[in-house]
Amino acid sequence: MAEPAAPSFGTRAAAAIAEHGPLCVGIDAHPSLLEAWGLPQTPAGLLRFSIGVVEALEGRVAAIKPQVAWYEAYGSSGMGVLEQTLEACRQAGILSIADAKRGDIGSTMQAYARTWLAEESSLRADAVTLSPYLGAGALEPAFELAEATGRGTFVLALTSNPEGASVQHRGAPESVAAAVAEAVSQRNSGALSASEQVMPGEDSNYDRFVTGPHGLVVGATTGEAIAQVGVDLAGLDGLVLAPGYGAQGATAQDLGAMFAQVRGRVLVNSSRGILAVGPEPQALQGAVSAAQAELSPELSAA
Repeated sequence: MAEPAAPSFGTRAAAAIAEHGPLCVGIDAHPSLLEAWGLPQTPAGLLRFSIGVVEALEGRVAAIKPQVAWYEAYGSSGMGVLEQTLEACRQAGILSIADAKRGDIGSTMQAYARTWLAEESSLRADAVTLSPYLGAGALEPAFELAEATGRGTFVLALTSNPEGASVQHRGAPESVAAAVAEAVSQRNSGALSASEQVMPGEDSNYDRFVTGPHGLVVGATTGEAIAQVGVDLAGLDGLVLAPGYGAQGATAQDLGAMFAQVRGRVLVNSSRGILAVGPEPQALQGAVSAAQAELSPELSAA
């Protein structure tokens, strides 16, 4: 008899959200944060910063999202630090999301997919962020590899930066963002294997965690734009990654209203709002606990 397929990233992430809460902490190694932590703006400082976050938050958050650009800024040494950070997440049992925002065509997209999603890659993460603006269909290599390896993707759909509206809102209510969301929803509809519908073991709550591996990035400050541009979250059957909580202005109540259709499947990212209280582990843990206390009542599955 064939071995049952491993749970998809979406299923694992939904279970992690149920256990730890909806908070995802971004490792945004901005120079001002390194300075505030008393660290040099060097690969060594970047390593201490990154590993300090992972060690402080083990067992406390569903996911950690390293911002790849700040590692790339230090060249090959910085990418080596990213490798160590992703390995630290694996050892700590924390889901990792590489915030790389990759998107290309053909063999180049295949190379990006292998970098972030292949089992043999030293930069493999549990999921990677993708840009669909060369066409959502061009992301097929990443979708396929994520499904084959039990990993996931988060596709930029509706971002909160002001510049994004000129492209993403175009054609509302049948907008570009709505078309991206629909493409991801369709991909999820065929991604979940039949074996995932059968509970492996004795956890009677397993079925409510079954979730597709492909999610959307929807900014936490986009508010009513979700409905105005026609993005259908109810039909997604996947996760939402929502940056913009806290320091960027979105409140837990805002998020509860925006994401009522996907409760239990939202990862709310906070970077500077958490990291600014460091470097002491107790301070980071306190900030995480306070954020979870605000977010969980608004976003936990009913």
